[in-house]
Amino acid sequence: MPDRRTTLLLVVAAVPPAVEVGLLVWLNLQAAEGLAPQASAVWPYDSYHDLRWLLVYHSSWAGFVVEFLVVAVLRVVLSVALIALAWPVGTHRPSWGWLFQRNTVVTLLAALIIAPWAALSVAAAGVALSWYLLASLLPLLVLAPFLQRAVVVADWWRGLPSIELTGWTSLNFVLLTVAGAATSSGVGWWAVPIAALAGVANGLLWKRTVSAALLPRRILLYRVPVAPLAVVLVMVSPVVAQGVIGVNAGTRGEWRPPVLSQSLPADIDRAVIVLAGYASHYNGQPAADPFVERFSYRGLDGQGRPLPYEPQATQQALGTSADLLSAHVDALHRRTGRRIVLLGQSEGAMVARTYLAKRPRSPVDTVLLFSPLVRAGRTYYPPPDQQTGWGVAAGWLLRGIFGLANLTKPVKDDPDGPFVRSILDNAPFYRNQTLCPVPGVVMVAFVPTVTAAESPPGEYADIPVFQLPAFHGGIIGRAVAQRRLVEILRGVAVEDRRAEYAPLQRLAAAWQAPPLALSLNPVWRDPTGPDPARTGKVCETSRSPR
Repeated sequence: MPDRRTTLLLVVAAVPPAVEVGLLVWLNLQAAEGLAPQASAVWPYDSYHDLRWLLVYHSSWAGFVVEFLVVAVLRVVLSVALIALAWPVGTHRPSWGWLFQRNTVVTLLAALIIAPWAALSVAAAGVALSWYLLASLLPLLVLAPFLQRAVVVADWWRGLPSIELTGWTSLNFVLLTVAGAATSSGVGWWAVPIAALAGVANGLLWKRTVSAALLPRRILLYRVPVAPLAVVLVMVSPVVAQGVIGVNAGTRGEWRPPVLSQSLPADIDRAVIVLAGYASHYNGQPAADPFVERFSYRGLDGQGRPLPYEPQATQQALGTSADLLSAHVDALHRRTGRRIVLLGQSEGAMVARTYLAKRPRSPVDTVLLFSPLVRAGRTYYPPPDQQTGWGVAAGWLLRGIFGLANLTKPVKDDPDGPFVRSILDNAPFYRNQTLCPVPGVVMVAFVPTVTAAESPPGEYADIPVFQLPAFHGGIIGRAVAQRRLVEILRGVAVEDRRAEYAPLQRLAAAWQAPPLALSLNPVWRDPTGPDPARTGKVCETSRSPR
């Protein structure tokens, strides 16, 4: 049986997650329930939890500072209480003053180190790219044993953490992932006892990690300042990661999927417009099939043919691209007399969907969406000329990260670029309507399973979906995708939803940024409309994008 102090430790660790998830159930913010178990987690998962809430839910600089100070004080008090209760019996415990001073320093240090990664998670929820989310998790695993030592050991910066400490902090990551999946599974008020049990497990891990930090079996490289090196590496890596993310999220290089490099079967009686994704470019080379054309982000020439374009052209607003697509559709329809198929990848898929919202009746009768941005627009930050608005601090943090990353990049990425802003400003539509049917149009979404990490648990599509294990942008070049494309154009119904997708959605729920409730942001034109963050459902009524 646990002693009295251990029992109190488990109670103290259980209360914050239970209270948080209870409030979320009461407020009906289902999409954020997976974060609650982290409220009493070991470092730095607790800090990552706090910062994501703060970066999304503040509406001014003053509000951010006040919220940060309040949360930091609560975090210090909770951490000191957990450490004191977890302290091994028979070992000397420092004074309360030392514990409060040390935990205050670690709270501020963790905020400084983790804030860029929390900001990238906000970006991930805004543009629905799992690369940002996945990139933010490895630094947490790296830092956890160092920061857990820092709150109890004076010379924490020397040497490598022990295998035991690294193992226990990694186990907390696994626990939080599983607990987040359980609390976010739509269980209603049952999420409260589930979160409380997760808090109890956190308490046990506090006991183990404090003991492992104080009484290591062996410290390797004791004379080497390993912790400062790790901190510097983690602080620099958001800039490096943003550059890598930019390369992988776009379509850099010449883009020639099979639909462009091969002729379609002779029995296909439609013309096809193929839309590449973000940061793609087009050199003007025609497709192999005379009835297939590339969409140009620069529009058409005097003969109605798509113009070559450079990667910067893809950074325009989705509405602008949709207007250019409308002119292309009309020109190709007049020239061929055929109905039009739109085939878009990533940003191209969003352009095609925006076009349908603006022109639901047109020569287009089939739209194939490859790697669309799923449940985008879940967070917000105002333009740089506005110093108030939800997420203002997150916006400036992202501008700093992107600005440093752009120093070595030939194609500059801008968190305030027209493409990104068109998603943020029209969040009610892109959060709720992207993968929803349009009368008279056959629509199929080709979704890589990695998108499960970027979409909160619940519905995300009400059209046929073909899922395939792949990274973002990795489906369209596969032979199976080309076969399914041809089948759809021949009128064959195609759908394949993989069994692992929904569980992966739930497992990722703990590490996403909390969504900003649609009803809070006055910038959004439909603040009282349906909100998937509350209902877990999509394709309810929502206004079209501007």
